[in-house]
Amino acid sequence: MPQKSETLHPEVVSLVTGHFHETAGYASWRQHGTRDWLLIATLSGSGRFGGAGGEFVTRPGDLTLLRPGTCHDYGAGEAWELLWTHFHPRPDWQPWLNWPEESPGLMRLSLAEPVIRQKILTRFRDAHHLATGALRHRETFALNALEEVLLWCDTQNPHSEQARLDPRVLLVMDHLVRCQAAPVSLGELGLLTGLSPSRLSHLFRAQIGLTPQQFHEGQRLQRAAQLLELTARPIAVIAAEVGYENPFYFTLRFKKHSGLSPRDYRKEHGGS
Repeated sequence: MPQKSETLHPEVVSLVTGHFHETAGYASWRQHGTRDWLLIATLSGSGRFGGAGGEFVTRPGDLTLLRPGTCHDYGAGEAWELLWTHFHPRPDWQPWLNWPEESPGLMRLSLAEPVIRQKILTRFRDAHHLATGALRHRETFALNALEEVLLWCDTQNPHSEQARLDPRVLLVMDHLVRCQAAPVSLGELGLLTGLSPSRLSHLFRAQIGLTPQQFHEGQRLQRAAQLLELTARPIAVIAAEVGYENPFYFTLRFKKHSGLSPRDYRKEHGGS
């Protein structure tokens, strides 16, 4: 990279955000990087990034993440619309910040899935609007929105466990969580994914370690445990709410799952 004048960067307590529309000539050069993390989303046009390992160009849907202390050089193509934030991550965010590297400390995700891209960019815009708004706790609101950005990014990060799951398996998991109380057949799930019931069952078990039916029941019984802990609803009502018409059968399945009957579980976990 050619030597340039060092670009100043803000002093960041928790986060600082911006939404820029730049043209050719816009550039930033920091030989020693920043003391915070920097996340940049390309909304339109293109941006050029350079680091110790060379250069690359970002296109709409690309997110670039820079670790603290990373030497970097970036600028606009003919036009570049970008959202950015300098931030200090919460401690539990660290596992979500291991993205594919273009060069040491300079990372990129390309968001190919339109629905996920829209979720991420919408929440990124929300983070900016909150951070620059008038709310008393605007930085905390903005950090919460940024946390969701990073969580969705983790689903697209090839280095994460979440992204290693087949999209069809994720689709089935989401459907089963949303339809906890309803009976669901393998045939219905096969239609949802475009797979035969046998192929879907094999794929799901290979990736999750459970059949779809076992996963579904586990979700229903976890929800039942929450309701036993947090409410005073009768056990028969809870059974029906999570999809068991027969309270006796619900008791048998719950005891097999947790080792306790619903009544004993409620007593042990301090339910209302």
